[in-house]
Amino acid sequence: MKFIHIADMHFDVPFTVLNNRNKLGEKRRLEQREALRKVINYIKENNIEYLFIAGDLYENEYIRQRTIEYINNLFKEIPNTKIYITPGNHDPYLQDSYYKNFNWNNNVHIFTEKLELVENEECDIYGYGFNDFYRRSSELDDFSIKNKEKINILITHGSLNGGTLEDMEYNPLNKNKLMKIGFDYVALGHIHKLDYNTEENQRIVYPSSTVALGFDEIGKHGMILGDIEKDKIDLKFIPIDTKEFKELELDISQINSEEELIEKINSLELEENIFYKIILIGDKNFEINIYNLFKFISKENIIKIKNNTKLKINLEEISKNNNLKGLFVKEILEELNKNNYEKELLENILEIGLDVLDKK
Repeated sequence: MKFIHIADMHFDVPFTVLNNRNKLGEKRRLEQREALRKVINYIKENNIEYLFIAGDLYENEYIRQRTIEYINNLFKEIPNTKIYITPGNHDPYLQDSYYKNFNWNNNVHIFTEKLELVENEECDIYGYGFNDFYRRSSELDDFSIKNKEKINILITHGSLNGGTLEDMEYNPLNKNKLMKIGFDYVALGHIHKLDYNTEENQRIVYPSSTVALGFDEIGKHGMILGDIEKDKIDLKFIPIDTKEFKELELDISQINSEEELIEKINSLELEENIFYKIILIGDKNFEINIYNLFKFISKENIIKIKNNTKLKINLEEISKNNNLKGLFVKEILEELNKNNYEKELLENILEIGLDVLDKK
């Protein structure tokens, strides 16, 4: 049997950071639509029997009915494909959700928070999801597969082998337990990073988010194409997203003014279909105002600038001076040693304060 596995589309997410640059967030939402259309077209052209959507198809807080209608109309174009959706933590199966109240096409099956089995001729498909924005327990305790002679698939949304308290909030799953149960394929969502070929004969898979949502989602994004038999599995990752997010470091140690820095950034050779975060590094010779830089940057695909530079001065030496500047630096250094959580804020205060004191 052949299937497509996607997850974490997050339809109608605001893309707040992108909207800061000429309404790129609105364009990105159109690209989300185009991405799902590519998935559906691939299914049509290749006669794929199953589509698994492992949670966070949309953003519950922002989703619009016209977007749901767009999604469902695409599903109508593949009437012979069985579509299985499990709700995630961003699109839980709430009483007023579109999962519960919208009239989905008859080839769509939506799981709820209770583990459910759907029996097909060639495979048994199990699934469960979220009915709230958190899920602190799994449905797999004391669970056993009904018919081990068939292909058995689990679709769910959650954290696999998570080691933090936050992971425990989102359907915590244990890899060893899943393997012991004996699923032939586990279609997961929630982690936006691709994980499908990190070990031989891998059957527990994250397909990545279908469309990258930000700078914590570097690299290619798309879908998993699977061809599975009882004793054999063949998986292939197919990129869908036409854009990527990338980080680019820029050493400004030899740059002596804001004007020179702006010229340097505007002269960078950048790829057209990449969203960039420029990370400024090195020793700085002048005060850096990120907001002011953006006023004069001509390249629209530079989305963020992060200042990781250091002051080109000996703070320890200055703190030893018995004057206003020395006392100021000493106090800030003491706070930095005590409070690493506010490091960036304290460094900004230090930079601005020194600039003011130097002008006195």
